[in-house]
Order: sequence, then structure tokens, then C-alpha cells
Amino acid sequence: MKKAIVLCSGGMDSVITAHYVRKRLKYDKITLLFFNYGQKSLNSERKSVLKSARELKADFKKIKLPELKKLSTSLININGEIKKLNKEDLKNTKKESEKWYVPCRNLIFLSYALALGEKDFVNGRKRNDIFVGFKNEGKESFSDTTGKFVELVNKISHRGSEGKCRIYAPLIKKDKEDIVKLGMKLGVKLQDTFSCYIGNKKHCGKCLACMLRKEGFYWANELDETEYKIN
Repeated sequence: MKKAIVLCSGGMDSVITAHYVRKRLKYDKITLLFFNYGQKSLNSERKSVLKSARELKADFKKIKLPELKKLSTSLININGEIKKLNKEDLKNTKKESEKWYVPCRNLIFLSYALALGEKDFVNGRKRNDIFVGFKNEGKESFSDTTGKFVELVNKISHRGSEGKCRIYAPLIKKDKEDIVKLGMKLGVKLQDTFSCYIGNKKHCGKCLACMLRKEGFYWANELDETEYKIN
């Protein structure tokens, strides 16, 4: 039996990754791993992941990390001015991205995923593969979403765990429009995914995540059925 743990935030990239693992890679058993770290869009993210779990007949596992919110300097967790971005701002997003970076978030998430896989291995000698929806933005990417980062965490898994779970990032070299097209081919209801950093029920339409989502649909030449507060 092929088993997979998919880190799923409810956003477009991670949901499409989950569908890809089930439909293209044909994994038999999937667990969608969701984290509550006090993010502003918690409820909408969780709703999206739960819907995906039902559609994919996957298990849903939630882990609470209240201390991460206390450590965070990100606008995902704390109050602060949210700049309304335009297309010109997307030519260089490095400065804007820094406002949304949650310290060591993906390293912490993957540590829990590895621990979950390790538990499964110790209890039944069943190995899990771990999947993430990382998309590498090149020189402007977060330091914990790069191919090098994934490679290093895989080395830690191999050296420091019995389960030796392997981490995969199948979308990491794709552009956003390619991810949108893949989602359409896989039959993902993209309007049910939730990418916004700060929204509740609706996407705000102005944060970096919303703008990158809009651009993905635009360049893919696909209809964006997302509900935005600001179009």
C-alpha cells in the first residue's frame, strides 16, 4: 500500500498537490496534515482542507501550534498595514514577501510530518512519503520553500529517523499558471481553495497571496471564480 502525508493549508498549491498525489501518483492512503498556528484565515483554510479530505477520501489530521503565533512577526498572525498591491508590484516581491514570512514555519511543519510518519513506521513498519505544495519563486522565494531546503530536510530524515520518510515537492518548478492548468486537468474545484493570508470567508483581493492567485488565472487564461472583496 502506498501511503502519503500531504501538508495542506487549503490554498491552491497544496490542494492541487493532494489531488495530484491521489489521482496521478495513485497513492492508496492519504493523510492531509493541517496546522493551526493562529493564522487570520484559519477557519477558511480548515474548511477548504476538510472539503478536500472528503473529496479525496483522505484522513484529516490537525495539529495546534499556539507558540508559533507568539513567535511570529508575520502579518499572517499580527496586526499591521496591508498594502494594496497592483501588477507592477509583482515584478519584484522580495520586500513584500518579508512581511508575510513566519519564522521557520515550514521546518516546524515538516518536523511534525516526519514525526507522524515515524509513528506510523514504528507501529506497523509502514513507510509514508511526504508531499508539500511548495512553489519556488526563484531569488524572491522564501528560504524555506526552495529545492535546496527540501533536499536538506530529506538528509535530516534519512540520518535522524527510522522511518526515513522522503519529502517531495512536485510543483516546485512550475509557474503559477501551470499550477492552475494542472488543477483544472485534475478536476479540482479551485474556487473552493483558499489562498488569502488574512481573509475570513472571502479572499481580501489585495494581499500578496491574492494577487499571485489572480495572476495565475490570468496567465493560464482560465476563469477565476474566486470571491474577492477587492477585484
